[in-house]
Amino acid sequence: MKPVQQVAASDVAAVTAALRVALDGGPAVWPVASRPPMYPFPRSVAGGTGESRGNGNLGRASGGASGIGVDDDVALVVETSGSTDAPKRVLLSADALGASAAATEAALDGPGQWLLALPAHYIAGAQVLARSIVAGTEPVLLGGEHFDPAAFAAASARLDRRRPRYTSLVPVQLGRLVDAAASDRRVAEALRSFDRILLGGQAAPPSLIVAADVLGARVTRTYGSSETSGGCVYDGRPIDGVRARIAEGLVELAGPMLADGYLGDPERTAAAFAADADGTHWYRTGDLGRIEHDGTLRILGRADDVIVSGGVKVALGEVERAVRSQPGFADAVVVRVPDPEWGERPAVVATGTDAAATSDALATLARATDAAGLTPAARPVRLDVVDRMPLLASGKPDRRAIERLVRGGPVA
Repeated sequence: MKPVQQVAASDVAAVTAALRVALDGGPAVWPVASRPPMYPFPRSVAGGTGESRGNGNLGRASGGASGIGVDDDVALVVETSGSTDAPKRVLLSADALGASAAATEAALDGPGQWLLALPAHYIAGAQVLARSIVAGTEPVLLGGEHFDPAAFAAASARLDRRRPRYTSLVPVQLGRLVDAAASDRRVAEALRSFDRILLGGQAAPPSLIVAADVLGARVTRTYGSSETSGGCVYDGRPIDGVRARIAEGLVELAGPMLADGYLGDPERTAAAFAADADGTHWYRTGDLGRIEHDGTLRILGRADDVIVSGGVKVALGEVERAVRSQPGFADAVVVRVPDPEWGERPAVVATGTDAAATSDALATLARATDAAGLTPAARPVRLDVVDRMPLLASGKPDRRAIERLVRGGPVA
């Protein structure tokens, strides 16, 4: 067992130094959004015996800054965003982080220099630091409390042009950059200067990818999670060492970058991670998906976002994809609403664009779901227009708050 150190994510230098030590076998690091008081820990963390993957009950006290301990191979603790479920504290080993960094280098243009544009307590931000450590380079920090395209352009100019240049973004950031590039030549040049921009965190509207491509940005869409050390499927293709399969409609992933489990949560660990008879460990993502004829993985939405409408199963993720294909609805979110006849129906929440304000907008969205090959039960029956979409700190839509908004309850 070894201790865990909580470090304020805003102090990137401290996180980087602690992560460097952790990857070398030292105390594990837990980047947190703010300084102590410490996060509350489950009772199981304060006592018991630490075991490997499949238990998750890691924890007799071992004198760390947080008063808890983890298995010796754990290097990083990352708390999930909780966009569809209560947050989880993911345990990642040095080997998992190293395997992920190596596979990323192989999928890109080799080791390079990274621009950190995401908080260090998110897996995508922490991985920028881990990849930089593995590559022996110093990341350029964007800084600031809010994402600003002009600041992004200025930080991009500080990258070493003798090396490949990379960054990781979420769709809301890329969207702001694309919008700003229309009137700011420096932002457009910054977008084009990267050898690769990894885009993850949530599904990106196809129109955003097209707009970025027109500007000359080299964008790779990634799929993964904290449990897979970040993105491990690039543009639908698993990167080196990663395997994907569909089990009962759900996406499962395997590879050396899988997490060891969840801190102090053996039940969730057992539910999410399982081993085959041959010893291969798989992570059950909770996402619906299918593998296409060409071998690419397609994500259809969250399994817990499937509704039964008039006896027909409807994946809200597929409805959302069809809705977002329409002009003016690139950031729309689809949630469930109760229906006395059908049980549940899809509802669309969108910001106040001209397209959303038209009288036939709902009919347009219904035609879009029909054109996508979805059943009549998938047609949205309601369109709510909001001034501002409720978001999590990560920039993802806060689906719980959005659903409460549609149902007429308090947002927070």
